[in-house]
Amino acid sequence: MELISIFSFVSFLLLLISVFTLADSGSIGVNYGRVANNLPSVSKVVELLKSQGLNRVKVYDTDPAVLHALSGSGVKVTVDLPNEQLFAAAKSTSFANSWVQQNVAAYYPHTEIEAIAVGNEVFVDPHNTTKFLVPAMKNIHQALVKFNLHSDIKISSPIALSALQNSYPSSAGSFRPELVEAVFKPMLDFLRQTGSFLMVNAYPFFAYESNTDVISLDYALFRENPGVVDSGNGLRYFSLFDAQIDAVFAAMSALKYDDIRLVVTETGWPSKGDENENGASIQNAAAYNGNLVRRILTGGGTPLRPKADLTVYLFALFNENNKFGPTSERNYGLFYPNEEKVYDIPFTVEGLKNYRDNPSPVAGNQQRTAAPVNSGGGSVSKSTTGKTWCVANGEVGKEKLQAALDYACGEGGADCHPIQPGSTCYDPNTIEAHASYAFNSYYQMKGRQMGTCYFGGAAYVVTQPPSAYSIISSLLTFKYF
Repeated sequence: MELISIFSFVSFLLLLISVFTLADSGSIGVNYGRVANNLPSVSKVVELLKSQGLNRVKVYDTDPAVLHALSGSGVKVTVDLPNEQLFAAAKSTSFANSWVQQNVAAYYPHTEIEAIAVGNEVFVDPHNTTKFLVPAMKNIHQALVKFNLHSDIKISSPIALSALQNSYPSSAGSFRPELVEAVFKPMLDFLRQTGSFLMVNAYPFFAYESNTDVISLDYALFRENPGVVDSGNGLRYFSLFDAQIDAVFAAMSALKYDDIRLVVTETGWPSKGDENENGASIQNAAAYNGNLVRRILTGGGTPLRPKADLTVYLFALFNENNKFGPTSERNYGLFYPNEEKVYDIPFTVEGLKNYRDNPSPVAGNQQRTAAPVNSGGGSVSKSTTGKTWCVANGEVGKEKLQAALDYACGEGGADCHPIQPGSTCYDPNTIEAHASYAFNSYYQMKGRQMGTCYFGGAAYVVTQPPSAYSIISSLLTFKYF
């Protein structure tokens, strides 16, 4: 009996150790976007975060009401300096000092700001803000030094996977050549010097949605599958998420930055989509996010970086009804605006004890072999069932459309000859029609990669051929698919 008691005590002790180990293995946060007109009050949002055990949140601005509400909550916060302010932050130390004083120092430490995202997916911004990114990061950091906050608050900038030139196999991951010397080396140097980390936005949904004929749904949703062997190093991948993240690690390694940590600042799966948005469903969203939470909280890194435990921010807290684009854009939320869960998944180690992924008994592509997909640059076989187009958002105004159009036809390298005077697609001669053609040319040229149809909010993705620009559809049928 005594021996049994000792064994029981040891077992209990091991269980406790494993729970604490899991709690420290990785971290789950959430993006709190507010492009909606029906969301609960910020005080209710803070209570919701606490009730769900979500102790990290990322916001897209420095809204005073939000930062005040988070004061004393114990929730760690990542704030954002918008792309529109990069120029000012890069050119003026007084602006950077003022911004930090008003938006960070005024709230810290009662509001536990732990990081500042300087810009967001800057490399796809049509306003040529890339060259201001690193100078802005450095000036904001110097402002933190001035207020003696640099040891507690880290600075980084979220990149989209479209910043990769190659991502398959993961071991061959590399950054786009034009960004290496201009941005990545100085940015990674800065991250190393300040003890910070690289922020990455990764969406396996987009790779799956456009390539359902070659990517297994199980591989995309962290379910049991045969896996994909990396031909470069022999490592076997059992999830598209790990493959995407390791492509970024490999890209950093190729530049000799093996010591830089990585935080996934956005990832998610829509619970609803248009007819052509393959895979967008409540069942798949629940599986992706639920299995991802389990994957992160049960510890371990990626095949390439097995000890690199990850912090991951789910996108997003709520469905946001004022977002442009296809139906999926308004349906990434974990919660409805009335605070009810869209689907039931855990966010904590404790909640994982009762979590079970329940695959649908009917899954048309469940048996496909997990196949490679290049989610960065390079070529990839595209599914003709996942066609998407990029069109102009006329509501942003002519000035913003013109700036984005200039970028697409200039630095972006889009084929804009057909919209020149006298050419086949010159008519209708409107800024919106020409912008739609140029944006779509750029989007298709980039392989419909996530982040390449944004242009600072001047464009969005559609899943039906734009009727007003039928010539685009007819050209794309032959040129891109």
